[in-house]
Amino acid sequence: MKNSILTLCVFLFFVIFTTAQIKKDDVLFTVENAPVFASEFLRVYNKNLDLVKDESQKDIDGYLKLFINYKLKIIEARALEYDKNPQYIKELESYKNQLAENYLTDHKVTNVLVKEAYERISKDIKASHILVKIPEHEKDTAVAYAAILKMRDRFLNEDFESVQKEVHNGNTIFAEDLGYFSGFKMVYAFENVAFNTKIGEVSQPFRTKFGYHVVKIFDKRKSRGEVTVGHIMISNNQKDSLINPEIRIQEIYKLIEQGENFESLAKQFSDDKSSAKNGGKLTPFKSGQLSSVEFEDLAFSLKEINEISKPFKTNYGWHIVKLYSKKPIQSFEDMKFDLELRVKRDSRSKLINTSLINTLKSKYNIQNTNPELTYFESIINDQFFKRGWIIPSDLEKGKVFLKIGNEQLTYNDFVNFLYNSQRKTTAKRSIVDLVKEQYSAFLSAKLLAYHEENLEFENLEFAEILNEYREGLLLFDLMEAKIWNAVKLDTTGIQTYFNKNKANYTWQERINAVVATSAKEKDIKKVEQMLQKGENIEDIKTQINQNDSQNVIFTSAIMNAQHKALPKDFNFIKGVSEVYFYNDAYHVIKVKDVLPETQKTLEEIKGRVINDFQVEVEKKWLKKLENTYIVVVNQDVLAKVKTQIKNN
Repeated sequence: MKNSILTLCVFLFFVIFTTAQIKKDDVLFTVENAPVFASEFLRVYNKNLDLVKDESQKDIDGYLKLFINYKLKIIEARALEYDKNPQYIKELESYKNQLAENYLTDHKVTNVLVKEAYERISKDIKASHILVKIPEHEKDTAVAYAAILKMRDRFLNEDFESVQKEVHNGNTIFAEDLGYFSGFKMVYAFENVAFNTKIGEVSQPFRTKFGYHVVKIFDKRKSRGEVTVGHIMISNNQKDSLINPEIRIQEIYKLIEQGENFESLAKQFSDDKSSAKNGGKLTPFKSGQLSSVEFEDLAFSLKEINEISKPFKTNYGWHIVKLYSKKPIQSFEDMKFDLELRVKRDSRSKLINTSLINTLKSKYNIQNTNPELTYFESIINDQFFKRGWIIPSDLEKGKVFLKIGNEQLTYNDFVNFLYNSQRKTTAKRSIVDLVKEQYSAFLSAKLLAYHEENLEFENLEFAEILNEYREGLLLFDLMEAKIWNAVKLDTTGIQTYFNKNKANYTWQERINAVVATSAKEKDIKKVEQMLQKGENIEDIKTQINQNDSQNVIFTSAIMNAQHKALPKDFNFIKGVSEVYFYNDAYHVIKVKDVLPETQKTLEEIKGRVINDFQVEVEKKWLKKLENTYIVVVNQDVLAKVKTQIKNN
């Protein structure tokens, strides 16, 4: 609720719009000597020009008045120290962190990876690979590399099945048929090699976190999209020895051919209990998601919705499949947002982070190496890998270790980072490699933190959006306290305002009427005749809408002249009207009673009275603010603003 009201509060005041003619430091007006720049006013005015419906607000002088009133409220909120409220600070900080996420990235690299990801999910690759496993941080890999080279030679010269039988042990060496897969199905390093290897070729050895691989590509095809099917399965493993799976599936198929319902038969006979309860329907799947290639190929081969396959066999048993839907891969634009999220969650996001960190290193003049690392190598021992390392008592805590912009980071900062990282470090490696790795992580974290902290001063767009929200929150809190809640709680004031302005709150002349409506003139004329005879409305409904037909619709209500069921300029006269044709239908109206104009009670109109009272209170309050804070408009700059708006 608060966010909705906040949006309404700041609607007329915030947007991003760049201008050329007005200088960045041109001051349009001051409030208590605090400058408000013309560029901000122009951003707001130009963006909202097409959104506001009140013509007076499009007038520059009228809009300037609104903008000044807005700034008066902001300065009042700060004078009352609303910006020091802990809840305000917490909410603003939360928004700032959320907003910063959009700026703590390398958009160029992200866009390249998103386009690459789309290209790869648009294709399926069929491949086999051989893996020689080694620990992720292992440095001595000569033996494993020599082994994978021998495997590659065999991969080139022998059929895969024979090599697989000999070398695959499921422990240190894996030789696997991967079937078809697309983007995001493998770790990024593997995916890269697979998609860049030609059909029929075997890749050079490459390393992932699992070890050394070689991969052979057998086929590349356009993605088959996504399919939703249902199936009836008769398992190969039957508890009842009298049931022959092939005979049973043929019996079921005959029932389908005779017109019996597929879903009912699935519930009765399918051995796949997880789908049988849903009439055999499976969750949607894409190529490579099922462990049965035969089933997958058959499902994608069906063309027409509700098409049912003939019985076929897989390793699991006999199946009959029904097609529910087929969806081709979506367009890039439709998938772009989701792909960007997936890229940022995937291991390829390291490329984005690395690019951003390198940009920040250059921006803040950070060297890739730090001569002080030898000291930290000397104070760390093997207890680190057992989470038992202790910070030396003689550490020179205040000694400067690194400078980022205006910030100095000390030995103590890095040592505490090392100490806390013990919880995450388990794989043992050399102390030199460990310190180098931790320095890289420390530097990245501190660069990002410093960049985020200074975004408002380095990125104009970020600063403008953040300031919009900052002032919007202040405006909401101020209006809630001074106007909205204050008025709602002032019951005496509401009553007094109502008593003074009763003339504004009256019921117009109304009628208690029944309107009969139909597309057919003859039916309405029948209703007119029955009404003229004084027949009861319920009896008329029964006669005119016989046998569950709906020939005429009846609307009974208390109506004013603007009621949508009444024709324009309808005369409020008691009795039955003539037949009218409007809104593409015929109508006849029976006016039961004419209700004269009457005074509304406060309870009947309280919401509107409170709203009007709030407007009056706000006007008086703004007058007080105008008398409290000095506003000076720079007429020369205002003239430039008007000229620029006119020329645009």
